Amino acid sequence: MRRRDFIKVIAGSATSWPLAARAQQPERMRRVGILMPLTVDDPYDQTRLAAFLQGLGGAGWNVGQNLRIDTRWGGDVERIRRSAMELVALTPDVILSIGTNAAVALQQATRTVPVVFTAVTDPAGAGLVESLAQPGGNMTGFTFFGFGTSAKWLELLKEIAPRVTRAAILRDTSPSGIGSYGAIQGVAPSLGVDTSPIGAQSANEIERAITAFAHSSNGGLIVVTNATTIVNRQLIISLAAKLHLPAVYGYPLFVTTVVSSATDRTASMSAAAPQVMPIASSGARS
Repeated sequence: MRRRDFIKVIAGSATSWPLAARAQQPERMRRVGILMPLTVDDPYDQTRLAAFLQGLGGAGWNVGQNLRIDTRWGGDVERIRRSAMELVALTPDVILSIGTNAAVALQQATRTVPVVFTAVTDPAGAGLVESLAQPGGNMTGFTFFGFGTSAKWLELLKEIAPRVTRAAILRDTSPSGIGSYGAIQGVAPSLGVDTSPIGAQSANEIERAITAFAHSSNGGLIVVTNATTIVNRQLIISLAAKLHLPAVYGYPLFVTTVVSSATDRTASMSAAAPQVMPIASSGARS
């Protein structure tokens, strides 16, 4: 798909496909792929998927009537990559991706199938789009904050635990994880905190790394949101409590008695439906 055509599709989405016009004309079955970053049995991603389907229904798109949905699941970076390739092979009209890891995997898998992403930290910084104003390529979507917001997590940690002089940053090696860690590092000296990245990708690695970090005093924990940390959220929460580590998380579903700095992103899934379906209806494909 040519860049100019793709931008035109996005810019005209609010006016080019009115619901009344769709209702008056027979439509072929549209095919939408969805790449979820967590496992199929995770209740949080089930809730997000349900929100998207509800948004589609409210816009007049119903599975089995005028819409086919193909959903693939992740759980870790490698499974997300495999699922991305499976979805692209199905040649859907458009793919909805959730999270930076899913969006990056789809970018690597296709430059032609339109992709709408949501829950991405910094799409331009991650190399998903040329800029927020003009995405270019085959990708567009929603962003919540830039990497600079990650620096606020360390400031918040110091507010709730002023004695913290060491902070473990649990993140992955995706562009989102690297960018977030870089922003935290940038403010750490001014706050008198030494940072230590933890790039664990499994439950056992997470437990070993956090336990080892907690052996020294005055430590705190910052958890950068990604598929691995969400899947292992109960383990991380229990370890932080057991080891008496003050913790800040970037997602509200982690919260029990610790602190999250983010708002709930489930609502964005309903909002994604009006962005996805005009693209699916346009046939805009190179």
